[in-house]
Amino acid sequence: MNDFAKLLAGQLGADFRALPQRARARLSAEGQAVRAGTIGELREAARRRVPAVVFDYVDGAAGDEVTAARNLAELRDVELRPRVMVDVSKVETATTVLGQPIALPLLGAPMGLTGLMHPSGEVALARALHAAGSIYVLAAMASCPIEEVAGAATGPLWFQMYFWRDRGLVQELLHRARAAGMSVLVLTVDVPCAGDRDRDRRNGFSMPPRVTLRALAGGAVHPRWSAGFLRQPRFRWGNLPDAGLAAAAFSAQTNSQFDPSATWDDVGWFREQWDGPLVVKGILRPEDARRAVRLGAEAIIVSNHGGRQLDGAPAAIRALPAVAEAVAGEAEVYFDSGIRRGVDIVRAIALGARACLAGRALAYGLGAAGEAGATRAVEILRDELRTALALTGCPSVQALGPSWVHGWQAPTSGPAGSSG
Repeated sequence: MNDFAKLLAGQLGADFRALPQRARARLSAEGQAVRAGTIGELREAARRRVPAVVFDYVDGAAGDEVTAARNLAELRDVELRPRVMVDVSKVETATTVLGQPIALPLLGAPMGLTGLMHPSGEVALARALHAAGSIYVLAAMASCPIEEVAGAATGPLWFQMYFWRDRGLVQELLHRARAAGMSVLVLTVDVPCAGDRDRDRRNGFSMPPRVTLRALAGGAVHPRWSAGFLRQPRFRWGNLPDAGLAAAAFSAQTNSQFDPSATWDDVGWFREQWDGPLVVKGILRPEDARRAVRLGAEAIIVSNHGGRQLDGAPAAIRALPAVAEAVAGEAEVYFDSGIRRGVDIVRAIALGARACLAGRALAYGLGAAGEAGATRAVEILRDELRTALALTGCPSVQALGPSWVHGWQAPTSGPAGSSG
């Protein structure tokens, strides 16, 4: 037997012996998540693994989903100005937010009902962010109770709240968040009522879910998701009183709780209730950012709610530079809505953000493979960020600024594109 034949025989033998283990890894959700190379691939894995009604709840947006498409398209239009012959043998992704050191300028955006994607829900998302040395923002409308997430967390948590009619309930949640060690309050200001989400309406999305033949069929063709759902059903909000078992449209339940009469005076009320740092989320106009800072906000999150509220609002990246300029030196600015690539983080920081938040990108990983998928989503964005910094010739995210952007101006019209 010549050397080539020996090489081939050895490789084939080793491959045959490893075949069972490789097959298990290839067929498992965790194995597929590890092999995913982009957030887009995790999105497709999640689409295959969860029922359509659940996937559409996470993936969908308001109306014709124009704003959601703008978020992605206009981020891609931001052209960077790379420098060459720079030592990027080491690139630094660490920064600080409100004085808190973080290893990655990416926070987990607050999302409601992530337990529908996977029973581990917000616990898995928090652990994935903490493993990367960053922060998770727990939503008031999360699937998992405050205490459960805090008990499983290995790093810092922030708490997100809305303007609800029941101020007693709001005070109770703020007290629970404080008692659980959550140091920062994120106040979302862009939801006076629920946006018109056509996918949810067409799917009959409700809370708790209505058991229909269509729903049963969806569960039958997604047996792994169904098994997890039956073991640990997460079909209620983890932090709200039980409203009973009667199914109601998600938008109707939202509108019954949210206070459409809230004004800036109510931001002042929250400032009085919370003795820690206050972050205001959902700002697109410079004058609103300045008003929030005057009322005591230490940071602003530029966001259009991922296109899930007002369809026709500008892309968040379009609004970022003016907001950042308006409160420069007075408050930190973070960016939300549309992060799908590590280079998106570079773009947003260059245009004035100190850090970014990601919601759907991490939820896709969660739906694909639970905590392993969420961890993979964070890893993908972290690795892409490092590559983007190296290729841009910028050794540190803290060195990014307007000089790294090539004469960018927001498009005058919103280009078409896929939401998600």
